[in-house]
Amino acid sequence: MALEQVASAYAGAARIALKWPNDLLLDGAKLSGILLERHGDAIVIGFGVNLAHHPEGLDRPAISLAAAGLIPSPDPALFVEDLAASFSAWLSRWRGEGLAPIRNRWLERAHPAGTPLVARTADGAETKGLFGGLDADGALLLRTGEGTQTIHAADVFLL
Repeated sequence: MALEQVASAYAGAARIALKWPNDLLLDGAKLSGILLERHGDAIVIGFGVNLAHHPEGLDRPAISLAAAGLIPSPDPALFVEDLAASFSAWLSRWRGEGLAPIRNRWLERAHPAGTPLVARTADGAETKGLFGGLDADGALLLRTGEGTQTIHAADVFLL
């Protein structure tokens, strides 16, 4: 119920968008993130959602649901139950149908095509360009003056 309450409060709002690879933004500020790490044949997944509080003084803005003020902060226990159920449903769908439905749903909720971005790779290189979507494997497509680049891992910032 808590996750549905949050989703319905922001449904269809241009105020909320996904940013590749792992951020949920509200008014351009980070509300939530997900991290994945491979360990042998397993994937360890971590979620962070700013329900009542959010960090200050970062290199990019952050926000919490409470600070947004549109709905009361959801109960953390209920929220995590709903999040786990939703994650389980999408995991089952991925296992049965592959990445395409998840990619399509992600793109429906991403910032618009043509959004200016900068991608910083682990070696410190920066590539500026326009959001061009995701390839079939979920990699970022960044349109630059030299053409479209495929980015598999980077910190990405809105310009």
